[in-house]
Amino acid sequence: MLILADGRFPAGGHAHSGGAEAAVAAGRIRDADSLEAFCRGRLHTAGLTAAGLAAAAAAGLDPLVLDEAADARTPASALRTTARRLGRQLMRAARATWPSTELDALAAARPRGAHQPVVLGLTARAAGLGPSDAAYAAGYEAVSGPATAAVRLLSLDPFHATAVLARLAPELDHVAARAAEAARRALDDGPGALPAASAPLLDIAAEQHATWSVRLFAS
Repeated sequence: MLILADGRFPAGGHAHSGGAEAAVAAGRIRDADSLEAFCRGRLHTAGLTAAGLAAAAAAGLDPLVLDEAADARTPASALRTTARRLGRQLMRAARATWPSTELDALAAARPRGAHQPVVLGLTARAAGLGPSDAAYAAGYEAVSGPATAAVRLLSLDPFHATAVLARLAPELDHVAARAAEAARRALDDGPGALPAASAPLLDIAAEQHATWSVRLFAS
């Protein structure tokens, strides 16, 4: 899990801000306090949804069904493109690190990339991790990406950005537990039992960001 959640794992996440670049440009992220508010909102919406998908994949639900469920939970075209691009890059790293027939099968079925949370969960499964581990990794990724991006975008003190993540730790526990429980229900009830929390402002900002001719991050 430490390897999977490490920012140095070559999964491509360093090139994406998780919506932080657009939020900085709009004035919604200005300092550590506003970064914390942004990350908290992202954790309980997009982060919860990603954590549920990752936990379900780690629990053994059909990744192709989950990939369709991820599509349904990602209304913004720009975010669907980003999720599949990140999924494709994560797949390359995962197959080299933890060879798995399940990863091979998903790569063959989705040559242009499956949604990143689904690949993340299947990677966790290949690494011998469980649904809770996958949920934690997805939730942490949802907030650590924007926090790291804010350091670069605002010249924010990295100590303050790290403190933001530390203060969010109890809420990350809660989100991971909710996601793992939803994954357990989904084993019997199907992907409809998984979280589908929405963040319309993130969706709108992602579409706007995709039109920028000059930007520091891919998303």
